[in-house]
Amino acid sequence: MSTQDIPTRPTVCVFGGGGFVGHHLSALLARQGWRVLVPTRRRESVKALAVLPTVEVVEADIHDPAVLKQLLHGAAAAINLVGLLHETATGPVDTPRVRRGSFRYAHVELPRKIIQACFAAGVPRLLHMSALGADPISHSAYQRSKAAGEETMREAQKHLQVTIFRPSVIFGPGDRFLSLFSRLLRLSPVVPLAGGKARFQPVYVQDVAQAFASALLRPDSIGRTYNLCGPRIYTLAELLRLTARELGLRRWIIPLGHRTSYWFARIMELKPGRKLMTRDNLYAMLTDNVCGTPPDPVFACDTTLESVIGYLHEQDPRRAYTRHRAIAGR
Repeated sequence: MSTQDIPTRPTVCVFGGGGFVGHHLSALLARQGWRVLVPTRRRESVKALAVLPTVEVVEADIHDPAVLKQLLHGAAAAINLVGLLHETATGPVDTPRVRRGSFRYAHVELPRKIIQACFAAGVPRLLHMSALGADPISHSAYQRSKAAGEETMREAQKHLQVTIFRPSVIFGPGDRFLSLFSRLLRLSPVVPLAGGKARFQPVYVQDVAQAFASALLRPDSIGRTYNLCGPRIYTLAELLRLTARELGLRRWIIPLGHRTSYWFARIMELKPGRKLMTRDNLYAMLTDNVCGTPPDPVFACDTTLESVIGYLHEQDPRRAYTRHRAIAGR
């Protein structure tokens, strides 16, 4: 069945629709017949989505409450996927002073603004992406801010139909997880690895996207929080070795001790340009990023990493653009 044969559903506004998960989710919603509104700072950055027939991309400042209200006018649901892995502005997560580029600005203040805009625009349904490991007493500012954002969403459940998802690290085409490893492994035959014993239960991006899309049609998910994890648990060192094998690279991977990991993360944090790792990332790895209990069968994430890891050979973003053009029939 083509997209032209699917009855058009109401509008869903996807905040963070231009990001990694957002690209996959917006394309999935479009295939299912939803009208999808994707606000972005730069339209050019999401041109792969703009070719889809039911996706509208608009340049907008989503941190402006008046703009948020306008974007949500007439929408049936809002989805918040916005997240920062590294801060570009620092400051304690619990301080009233909030700076653009900080964890608090993205993970606490923006969800609050989206909630208020949903109230004002009469949007009843709100889906929110938090993170596995969100914890108000974590040593990681990232995890503390995610926990604060979750609490803001739970407070809104008195008036809105809220569902919260807490995925483990997410892998798939366009990720910043295994794709980062693949770039690092190509640079040197010796790879020092901070936090090599940290455990993860990585989840496939398409499974995460399907969970969000399915929740829109499941009233029983309202007021619930779901952990999303894949079927297997790996240490960080195991993930790096798996990536090296897939790429056909013989590499000497050296897991670093706790103190050495700290100073390695500190050095990487001071490195100019895009951050590869920070001390806050290391703090987040002090707690295993695993579900611990069997995942909720309502949103099963069964795709194994080994079955799709071949995407690491196809990291050209133009492939997504070509694929979406084919979906759109253009």
